[in-house]
Amino acid sequence: MGNQDITTKETIKAITYDIATYILNLKIDENIEFVDKELQRIEKREADIVALCKINNEEAILHLEIQNGNDGNMRYRMMRYYSEIKMQFKKQKIYQYVVYIGKRKMSMKSEVKDVDLNYKYNLIDMHTINCEDFIKIDTPDSLVLSVLCDFKDKDEIELLTYIIKRLRELTEDDNRLGKYMLILETLSKNRDLKTKLKEVEDMLRDIKYEDLPSYEIGMERGIQTGIERGATNKVIEIAKNLLKANIDIDTIKSTTGLSIEDIKKLISQL
Repeated sequence: MGNQDITTKETIKAITYDIATYILNLKIDENIEFVDKELQRIEKREADIVALCKINNEEAILHLEIQNGNDGNMRYRMMRYYSEIKMQFKKQKIYQYVVYIGKRKMSMKSEVKDVDLNYKYNLIDMHTINCEDFIKIDTPDSLVLSVLCDFKDKDEIELLTYIIKRLRELTEDDNRLGKYMLILETLSKNRDLKTKLKEVEDMLRDIKYEDLPSYEIGMERGIQTGIERGATNKVIEIAKNLLKANIDIDTIKSTTGLSIEDIKKLISQL
């Protein structure tokens, strides 16, 4: 691995629970013990993450590789890792995953078939996952992970603006913002977003989020959280900003959950 892979590995290792929960869809206990440094590696290579934890209420090993490029030998590496891990943890089930976050189209294979041999690991391409799925979860960890997903036709500047806005809102009562901004900045390198992220950060140093003309990403995700909680002050604030941006009433109604009557009252207040 190169330096960028190592940095990314250390960053994502801090939120392994969220990767297992949101990306791998595993029912994993929060009590995770990392054991990768104790394992000897063939050719002096170390696995990214090897964790002793409970999966589906059973003690198991989670082996997770964060891959930034296509490795033609990945399936053979994973098979060798499996053998080494199994030598030390004979009784535990081993869950093996490679999460691909590279810039190019994924081309790796996940199986090794030979005479009397049929090995397979789980290979996940983050570019096949819609970032909306993570944005709707609306937690700091899911928001930073969303930058690794497929943006579809979303504007990158608008998306990054929304993510940083929500991170500030969700961490305003504690000291976690710096941690998540560091994660966001590191992960953004894998999607060629470093320059645009800096542009957004520079822009938001000078203006308040409330002064932004619109919350387009909030529109696209249906501001699900706000709708579920009713017509909160946040929803009303978003509706006002959409009105200022000359968004039509029907669009505001469908995206905020406010009635036309409520929206007209807001018009009279502006």
